[in-house]
This record gives sequence, C-alpha cells and structure tokens, in this order.
Amino acid sequence: MQLDSPNLSYIKELADGDAEFEASLIAILKKELPKEKEAFLESIRKQNYQNSAAHVHKIKHKISILGLEKSYDFAIAFEEDLKNDNPEQYDTFLKILQNMEEFLTTI
Repeated sequence: MQLDSPNLSYIKELADGDAEFEASLIAILKKELPKEKEAFLESIRKQNYQNSAAHVHKIKHKISILGLEKSYDFAIAFEEDLKNDNPEQYDTFLKILQNMEEFLTTI
C-alpha cells in the first residue's frame, strides 16, 4: 500500500483560525499517539488480537484527524482482520504509525 501524507487540513478546519485550539489538538496527538502505539504493540506481542483491534479503533480516529484517507480505510479493514484473529497486515499498519509519528515530530 502506498502511504498517504499526513497533513493539518482537518485540524485547521476544526480550529477555524484559533491557533491555540490547533496547538492543543496537535499536543494531544503528540502525547497520546506514542502511548496508544505502545499499547497496540504490547497486545500484538501477546497475540491478543481482540485487544489489538480496540487499539486500532482508537488510533484510526487520529489517522483521520491527520488527513490520511487511504490509511484510515486500511485501518478499518485491519481492525476487522484483527477481530477475526488475523494480524497479517501488521507491518503495513506499523508503517502508518511511523508515518504519523515522523510527521508529528516535524510540527
């Protein structure tokens, strides 16, 4: 899967010119994403795919907020795969997470 590029379009739309609100949303993403990623990785290590699916569910909203439409659609499918004990697309999801983290470190 070709990764799409994160952007701030949705955040800027939500903020409607309110720089403080925009900064607050970005700060929340920067704080929560690493924790949610670690919780996801831990559940994968334990092969608890139902729990992994719940973590993907939480993370996919952040994917959407960062304007990653293709990645969001992928996360929906991956969440369902995990609910069916199928972690085969793990590597692709990990790339999406890394893509998001790299973007967040640049803003």
